[in-house]
Formats: sequence, structure tokens, C-alpha cells
Amino acid sequence: MANRTYIALLRGINVGGKNSLPMAELAAMFEAAGCQSVRTYIQSGNVVFDASQAIAAKVPAAISAAICRQRGFESPVILRSGAELRAAAKRNPFVKAPAEHLHVAFLDSDPGALAATLEPNRSPGDSFRVDGREIFLHCPKGYGKTKLTNAWFDSRLKTTSTVRNWKTVLKLLELSGA
Repeated sequence: MANRTYIALLRGINVGGKNSLPMAELAAMFEAAGCQSVRTYIQSGNVVFDASQAIAAKVPAAISAAICRQRGFESPVILRSGAELRAAAKRNPFVKAPAEHLHVAFLDSDPGALAATLEPNRSPGDSFRVDGREIFLHCPKGYGKTKLTNAWFDSRLKTTSTVRNWKTVLKLLELSGA
């Protein structure tokens, strides 16, 4: 079966001086896991690569284990195919808002009915919409000031998330050819 393009989104890499991981080292981990055409985007753990579906399915666990072994910290890896990322971007209900106000939380698993338990007014002025394995965020005061955090979503939805700003999502679409 032919290789497809995938996007790996790592959580908590090179944020606030913690969990340091050079992108060249991260790319080498992906190559060691059998990925091809590996490229990274900025220092926060965005990796675009080509792989068979079988290899891609093993990437999150393999990369998380390699980071723990080589760097001594845990970093969840959330995976999307190029087609999944493109479909998610098309579903953003806030796309007409200024790009600097938009973010997407990528979830490890679909929260199903738990999404209905979220408090819509948790962060006054901010909006969110859960759509499958993505949460679209509109934060006019900035993501740094919202109460719509990874920890809050993860605890309520019983999953793991990682957030990217809209500019990064668009760049990852470009890099993946999606």
C-alpha cells in the first residue's frame, strides 16, 4: 500500500523552557520509526512525514517511548492524516474571525457524549465547538488568557489534547500538501 502524509502534533515540547527537544533529534526519532520525508515546523513539536498506514499507526507510541527513553519526559503524540487535517480545517466554524484569535485543540480520541457536559460559558468572551476529535476555539483576548485549557478539556473529556494556533494549522496543511 502506498505511503500517505501524516502530521504528528506533540504536546509540551520546548514550551516555557521545559521539555527541551531539538527538532533534528525529533526528526531522527521519526526516521528511526520508519517514517520518510520527515520535516518539522517550528520548535513546538509539529512533524509532517510520509508512511504506510501500518507504520503511522505505531508512530504515537513509538515516538512517545523514544522521547521518554532519550529525554526523560513524556510527550503525548496526536496523529492526523493530511486528509483529516484538511477536513478539520474546513469544519472550523470560527474561520471568519481574525486568525490570531483562532486555535484548534486536537484530541487523541473522540469524546462522544462527554462533549455535551462542557460548560459553554467557562471563559466569558471565548467560544468553542467540539467536532469529533477537534475543538475549535475562538479566543478574542488571546489564548494565554482563556480558561479553555488543555487541562480543563482533558479532565472533562477523558482524552488528551494539544492546541495549535490557526496560523500553524494552515502552515501544516501547506507542508503536508493537504
